[in-house]
Amino acid sequence: MMNGMWKAIFPAIVMLVATAGYVQSETTALAAAPASKNLTQVLDRLQRHYRDTDSFSAKFSEEIATVGAPKRKRQGTVSFRKPGRMRWEFEAPEVQTLVSDGQTLYSYDPDLNQVVETPLKQALKSSSATSFLLGLGNVKRDFKAAFASPAKPGGLIDLMLDPKAGGYKIEVGIDPKTYNLITLTLTDQLGDTTRIDFSDVRDNVDMPDSIFAFKVPAGADVVTAPASP
Repeated sequence: MMNGMWKAIFPAIVMLVATAGYVQSETTALAAAPASKNLTQVLDRLQRHYRDTDSFSAKFSEEIATVGAPKRKRQGTVSFRKPGRMRWEFEAPEVQTLVSDGQTLYSYDPDLNQVVETPLKQALKSSSATSFLLGLGNVKRDFKAAFASPAKPGGLIDLMLDPKAGGYKIEVGIDPKTYNLITLTLTDQLGDTTRIDFSDVRDNVDMPDSIFAFKVPAGADVVTAPASP
């Protein structure tokens, strides 16, 4: 089953991965000021990549820092394909699989040998998150955006994205050449943070439906998530 922190930040991660993760190299350079100096150009370019890219895969590492508790680290791979299909594979020591076939989200915990099935729109809850996942999102419409201040070292474009529908404080680091999403940090009202670093991002890769098909393991308990109030 999805742990509480992951379940809470899942809609925000979907929004950001769907927005900034769909990226590919561009041959035409932005005119005038560098992209890192012009917020409108940055957001337009993000939206253009989101619109034009249908799939991506990447490696990721995740660090969860909860106030008063030791940090937790996980890593794995993610695959994403419009509309609404994704697969997150978390490696040891906390093995977990999250799969969406576009209609249903499956969360498999091998330690419990349990599968939780949740309708995708219910899992996302946020209308803007649902729009992004289904390929209907608009970054300027759905977020209040600003450059992070001060910018962090490393040469990335650091953006603060505040979902207009409410939610976590979101900060992203974007490669200024490829516009690949490199870092994603989410902070809740208690100060708990989750940071995800992406690497080996590949865009518009061929992804058959079989990647996003989930088969319940033999003997696993299947739990249907209760309907949202």
